[in-house]
Amino acid sequence: MKKVILSGIASAVLGMSLNAAVYATVNGEDVTDQDIAVLMRAMQGAKFEELPSDAKQKIVEQAVERKLLTKEALKSGVEKDKEYTDALKRIKEDLSLELWMKKIYNNVKVDAKEVKDYYDKNADKFMQPATVKARHILVKSEEEAKAAIKELSGLSGQKLNDKFVELATTKSTGPSGQGGGDLGWFAANQMVKPFADAAFALKKGEYTTTPVQTQFGYHVILVEDTKAAEKASFEMVKPQIENGLKMEKFRVEVADKAQKLRQGAKVTLK
Repeated sequence: MKKVILSGIASAVLGMSLNAAVYATVNGEDVTDQDIAVLMRAMQGAKFEELPSDAKQKIVEQAVERKLLTKEALKSGVEKDKEYTDALKRIKEDLSLELWMKKIYNNVKVDAKEVKDYYDKNADKFMQPATVKARHILVKSEEEAKAAIKELSGLSGQKLNDKFVELATTKSTGPSGQGGGDLGWFAANQMVKPFADAAFALKKGEYTTTPVQTQFGYHVILVEDTKAAEKASFEMVKPQIENGLKMEKFRVEVADKAQKLRQGAKVTLK
C-alpha cells in the first residue's frame, strides 16, 4: 500500500529534533543527523548507522564541506538574486501544500468495521501461495546427478535426510551446498520453472528420482515439508488494509477539494 510521501525539504523540516546527534562542528556550528540525512537521501536504501566506519567518516566529511560551502554561498549575497527569491517562493508554496495535505491525511479515519468488511469481501487478494521447504544437490552433469540419486536409493526418513545433507555438502556446486543444500521455504514463482515444477510435484519426504535440468546445471531435490495455499490471517494484513483504505479516502477527499476549487477558478489551458 502506498503512503503519503513528503518532499525532501518537507521531510527535513518535519524531522528536526531538539536532541539531534552531533557528528562534528564547523566554526562552532553543529553537523547533526539532519545534515547527514540530506546526504543519505542520495543513497537509496542505505542507512547511515549500518555503513562501515570509513564510509560514515566520508559522509561526515561531506556534511562538513556542505556547511562550509553553504556559508560561502550566503556570504556571496545570493539571497538577493531574483532567481533565489523565485525559488524560495516555490519552495514555500510546495511546503505549505504538503503540510496541509499531511494534515488532511492525518485526519482521515478508518473504522474497524470497514477494515474487516474489506478483508471478508476480498479474500482473493490475501491468499498466500503454496510453499515447500526443500534441499537440493546441484552438479554439473547428468551422470553426477544420477550417481547422487543412486546413493539415496532405498533410504527414507531421517536416514534419507542425513545422507542428502552429506551429499549436498560434499558434492553440490551451488552456494547452498555448505548448508547441506538447504533452500528454506519458497513459492513456485521464486524458482525457475523446471525446478519449481519438480519440487511442487513431490510430497513431504520425497526426492526426485531423475535429474532436474536448469540453466544452472542438474539438480536432485528433496522436499522436507509443504504448506498448502491459504488465506492470510486478518491480524496479519489488518495494518495493510487500514493504510490502503485511509489512502483511498485521502485521495477522494483531495480530488473533491480540487474539483470544487476548479469550478470557482478561471482556468485557461494552453
